[in-house]
Amino acid sequence: MKKTLVIIPTYNEIENIESLIHQVFQIKIDLNILVVDDNSPDGTGDKVQNLINKYSKKLFLLRRKQKEGLGAAYVEGFLWAIKCNYDFIFEMDADFSHNPSELLPMLELLNSNVDVVVGSRYIKGFNVVNWPLTRIIISYLASLYVRLITLMPVKDPTAGFVGYKRNVLISINLEKIKFVGYAFQIEMKYKSWLNGFTIQEYPIVFINRKYGKSKMDKSIILEALRGVLYLRLNKKIFSKKK
Repeated sequence: MKKTLVIIPTYNEIENIESLIHQVFQIKIDLNILVVDDNSPDGTGDKVQNLINKYSKKLFLLRRKQKEGLGAAYVEGFLWAIKCNYDFIFEMDADFSHNPSELLPMLELLNSNVDVVVGSRYIKGFNVVNWPLTRIIISYLASLYVRLITLMPVKDPTAGFVGYKRNVLISINLEKIKFVGYAFQIEMKYKSWLNGFTIQEYPIVFINRKYGKSKMDKSIILEALRGVLYLRLNKKIFSKKK
């Protein structure tokens, strides 16, 4: 029986996390959830800890000492997943921008010949809800920029709703992942692609958060812009065909 894990990084997501966990477990998939909390001052980690008894052996919590960025949280979660022998590992936001019901069709793709499945906003136009026009334009132009520089055939390279087969994560030196923001998402997909793995995009509708504050800021955008150039210039170092 293959094991599936959904990793949800959190920082001040107390308004969303309990409801999200409930909804994910309502899906007819045998899966576990790992919440990686960056010492949220609003008590998100404590909220998850209180739910662990209800979802015994299905819900797990990693508490980190401080906020170090999305990429660092996911790397710790990936290493935990590999150690615990999960076959399929998903990334998922805590703010309901990713619909839990999409996990089922995305998992079905991983069960086939797909190595990485990307929940994509840009396969069929602009599938985003409640985003201001300026953010849509910036996000779409950023995606075009990444494709132009890296030549990676992924329309939504900054997407954060992603599923990996275990061997993909093992092929990447996770402890040497460089970036922590949106560039982290690009870096993971780029290294997977360079290593010869099959990436397939699956169309989703991205819904802007209703509760809590976005973690987006200018530094994250700048990291992504610079990070893409760094990845392209170091292509030969990262490439390791399976």
